Amino acid sequence: MVGAAIGMLGGAGGGWLTLAGQARQQERQQRIDQQHRLEDVRRQAYSACISASKQVSARWWRLAARLRTNGTTADQWEADAAEAHATWAPFSAAVAAVAVVGPGPVAEAAEALRRAMYALDQAGVAWHEAAREAGHGRLADLDARYMEAVAAKREPGRVFQRMAREALGAES
Repeated sequence: MVGAAIGMLGGAGGGWLTLAGQARQQERQQRIDQQHRLEDVRRQAYSACISASKQVSARWWRLAARLRTNGTTADQWEADAAEAHATWAPFSAAVAAVAVVGPGPVAEAAEALRRAMYALDQAGVAWHEAAREAGHGRLADLDARYMEAVAAKREPGRVFQRMAREALGAES
């Protein structure tokens, strides 16, 4: 009888240890899966932010090229300016997505990039508006302001990419 009771207690204890071990393993696997999902979401958000920033730059660059070229028309400038403006919303949304998925240093770098891109946007808008008033786009002071904004956005772009690589563990 005592032997049976000891056997039953031993079996119950072993079963409990097995269940506890399985529960810990399951929790560990859930944490790993959650981390993988977060990494995937971050990778997508960072990639979208980089891509959208490149689209903003490319569209303003196209308008700048037209403004510098003799013989271009206000209608061409308008079309390019409209395309440049249309790229802002996706970029802004991409920065917001990065702010949500983080981590904090990457979100801060994305915000610094957004501010630099906004300065580029404002320089492009000012140049475009002045060109419409002047009837031509060869306005050296506004071209220079635009080029300063182009140069000023490079470092925040590099910092964002570096911070994204670090957050993804891709920086070695």
